[in-house]
Amino acid sequence: MQKLVSAGLQTIGLLSPRLGGRIAFNLWRRPLARGRVRADEQLVHAAAKVEVLDEAGAEVRTYAWGDGERPVLLVHGWRSRASRYAGFVTRLLELGYSPISYDAPAHGDSAGEVTSILGHQRIIRALEERHGPFEGVIAHSLGVPFALYAVREGVAAKRMVMISGVADFGYLADAFCAELGLGPKLNRELRRSIERGYFDGDHDIWTRFSVTTGKAELLVIHNDEDDIVDPAQAQLLLRNYGPHAHFLPTTGLGHRRILSDPAVITEAVAFLQDSDVPEGLDLSA
Repeated sequence: MQKLVSAGLQTIGLLSPRLGGRIAFNLWRRPLARGRVRADEQLVHAAAKVEVLDEAGAEVRTYAWGDGERPVLLVHGWRSRASRYAGFVTRLLELGYSPISYDAPAHGDSAGEVTSILGHQRIIRALEERHGPFEGVIAHSLGVPFALYAVREGVAAKRMVMISGVADFGYLADAFCAELGLGPKLNRELRRSIERGYFDGDHDIWTRFSVTTGKAELLVIHNDEDDIVDPAQAQLLLRNYGPHAHFLPTTGLGHRRILSDPAVITEAVAFLQDSDVPEGLDLSA
């Protein structure tokens, strides 16, 4: 199927790059499949207090565990859902934190269409007003730029853990085009369609929503075998965020399994607890 889509888009792009860009945009913004609650997530998922937020007329499912003290926000990625954080929720509860999360629009049990980074900012701000300020924020994959932007724009968080994340906003278009073998012209038209479709034609979004210097202590976790988000994004995140960013390399976990790895969960939550920045973190052995 991917080969057929790739060949079709390339052919259309030769005839009309703009039409090819619009079609690519319609594919780019659709998850195509919703993540379901897995068997090993059922107990944690069922234990959450479920509420609903309104985002652009769509009902967004939110989840809260614990007694409300020391809230920690969990932000999932593309084609994922809040229940993927089951291992984190269990560990955070054991240590007296109150995990907070949500299924993004068009993901998990939430309704609506895929929303932009600005929509996620509004959701995260609403969760802060309801549950915050946050002791910490943990995000995975595409949730990383969403979480970092929300904090940059004023959401409070003492510490943050960013796992397998995207640092360069343009990477979202570049990786999509690379996967389908689309050339520079279709990449350019896809970017223009994204600008028009979500951001009123703003050409500066690629800089505006990329990672910039931050003040909160930040732990970056990435895997050397990540086949979804290039590990080079971790190095870019570290450079752009500045001296408050720290790195935890891992190996052999890929993009998705890293989120349920017990050692990663332990180190990530320990980072939220520490008053001093841990040195020499390394799970690569």
